Amino acid sequence: MKILVTGAAGFIGSHTAEYFAKQGHQVYGLDNFDAYYDLSLKKLNQEDIVKAGVHFIEADLLDDLSLKLPRDFDYIFHYAPQPGISATTALSEYVRNNIFATQNLLEWVYTSSPDLKLFVNIATSSIYGKLATLPETAVPEPISFYGTTKLAAEQLVLGAHRDGKLPACSLRLYSVYGPRERPEKLYTKLVKSIFEQKEFPLFKGSETHSRSFTYVGDIVDAMASVIGKEERIKGEIINIGTDVTYTTGQGIEFIEKIIGLKAKIEVCPPRPGDQLRTTALIDKARKLLGYNPETTLEEGLMAQVKWYEEKFL
Repeated sequence: MKILVTGAAGFIGSHTAEYFAKQGHQVYGLDNFDAYYDLSLKKLNQEDIVKAGVHFIEADLLDDLSLKLPRDFDYIFHYAPQPGISATTALSEYVRNNIFATQNLLEWVYTSSPDLKLFVNIATSSIYGKLATLPETAVPEPISFYGTTKLAAEQLVLGAHRDGKLPACSLRLYSVYGPRERPEKLYTKLVKSIFEQKEFPLFKGSETHSRSFTYVGDIVDAMASVIGKEERIKGEIINIGTDVTYTTGQGIEFIEKIIGLKAKIEVCPPRPGDQLRTTALIDKARKLLGYNPETTLEEGLMAQVKWYEEKFL
């Protein structure tokens, strides 16, 4: 099968592209190397997926994609939009990269891949708002630029499906962690600060926030499970995460235990738009996809620490 993964040099996109390439599929990975975080990490990810057989293309989703990409894809996994809840990222960046870029991609797909089996939009639990403990039928109440524009992107994709322009679904991911995690996210930042014996900035009150911390390998399993199930899931919104929750404080304790050193905590002001609690309700994913996340938080964090040691120490 011919598969396109946007955001393929990023955290989850790189794992997804690498998985499908190793399964023998013809995989194209697209990334624009946006400077949202250290490009050296994206280059490492690029090297890994190219070794796995991914055809890598550097391009922006607002480019003329007909000049950048081949035609006739079977599946598209759309990871590329602007990630993260960041107080320093302007609304205009979220609008550009989450809304306009998604629409440009869709318009290219309409003519380039008329026989597309499924467009998989990668969404986020931030769409739900402060308490992401809800089923897919709940009314979204996002509180961040990120969550709001990801909801808009999701509706652009599902609107195209409703209008008969392409078959699509949207998968809302919960607090993904693991090897290749972005450097501004919790565990990579924590591991780095401990090994370098520097202060770790912890947002005030966040140690009690509970999360469905979901290992990236379990996320990739969900992506693999959509293949062949397009008739069952097209038009659907599906939560993808784990229904086992931990607090941020417990996650920090696991990392300290794995490394054998204590973190030097620096308490910072609360982060605007942060979620207080997430719990992935995944009954629908279990029913439609046979999805069953199995990696415990401690197992996943051990893999993440090992990756960091191999790449950076």
